[in-house]
Amino acid sequence: MNKQILEYPVFALGFRAFFALAGLFALILIALWASIYKGVLVTDNYYPNSYWHAHEMLLGYSVAVIAGFLLTAVKNWTGVQTLQGGKLLGLCLLWIYGRVIPFYSELIPDIIIALIDFSFLPVLAYFIAQPIIKSGNFRNLFFIALLLLMAFGNACIHAEILGYYEDSAELGLDLVVMIIMMIILIIAGRVFPFFTERGIKGVMAIRNPMLDSLAIASSSIVFLMLIFNIDGVILAIAALAAVAANVLRVSGWYDPRIWYVPLLWVLYLGYAWIILGFSFVALSSLSIIPPSVATHAFTVGGIGVLTLGMMARVSLGHTGRAMKASNTIAIAFALINLAALFRVLLSALLPTWYGGFLTISIYFWLAAFSLFAVVYLPILSSVRVDGKRG
Repeated sequence: MNKQILEYPVFALGFRAFFALAGLFALILIALWASIYKGVLVTDNYYPNSYWHAHEMLLGYSVAVIAGFLLTAVKNWTGVQTLQGGKLLGLCLLWIYGRVIPFYSELIPDIIIALIDFSFLPVLAYFIAQPIIKSGNFRNLFFIALLLLMAFGNACIHAEILGYYEDSAELGLDLVVMIIMMIILIIAGRVFPFFTERGIKGVMAIRNPMLDSLAIASSSIVFLMLIFNIDGVILAIAALAAVAANVLRVSGWYDPRIWYVPLLWVLYLGYAWIILGFSFVALSSLSIIPPSVATHAFTVGGIGVLTLGMMARVSLGHTGRAMKASNTIAIAFALINLAALFRVLLSALLPTWYGGFLTISIYFWLAAFSLFAVVYLPILSSVRVDGKRG
């Protein structure tokens, strides 16, 4: 391969390539899904339509953001260079193959499609584990365990599609959502206080390890109860405990001045959607609202809003730019929250208008990520403005 291609800035560090892929895929996937959902487009696909959308948003888009973040963060945590150049390109191609080949299910054996998609997370875990072990930074090895547990969830999805087990795909999707939420909550505890202090002069965010542990533990219990189909009052109590623990946790970091800083309020709103998700779990456990309302609060709201905000913030910091969102990106942050509002809250309050609200949510999502692509693809593919490597 031409060496000059591998020296492009986009292959200098993990966040560049994977945030670019995530931003583009967020557009392509939702546009495709909307066309398929409305019957405009009919395709042959390894995945049933009911699973394809969920699988690709979680194990395609979300995993790409996680890969970009961890490949970048691990370098900072360990001082050891993570993937770049040809190896980073190879990992990106493996991710891309996982997205594309399911549409060639008539030409490629199902087992090959499953193995290619499944292999991404174990390979990512291997390359992240190397610098952690080499540097002796063993406290971060639990991220490897989380990635492998997510790979197990992916295996459960493929096991049902391949006919090895019945009803294992729902278990796999629930497990993947749980792991992504745990990764978000863990990373939030590390970066929210730091970002808040850096973004607002004079702020001292209160870090409370006990509250951190309580928020993560109570949240994990709720997701485990959902996975094991424990419902009713006991689930409602556990969900309300998770709401309380997470509210108390965030209150120590919060400062009213975040509302003047788009790179901060987008993150706090993303966390708010997660807290709302636990509230909706409590309501759904008492049969007041459908369980899907909570699911989409976690995914469209929590994952969608937080990943967009994190990609925007991390990309600025690691390309040597000022920590200030442009007006265009501030609009994108508002649009992604509107997408969640129409998909989650308004659809739940006015279910007879579900179809219209879903369409509006799709348009807001596409508009938000279109703005992200326009602003950030040039940033991600350009050298650092401060002349440093990376």
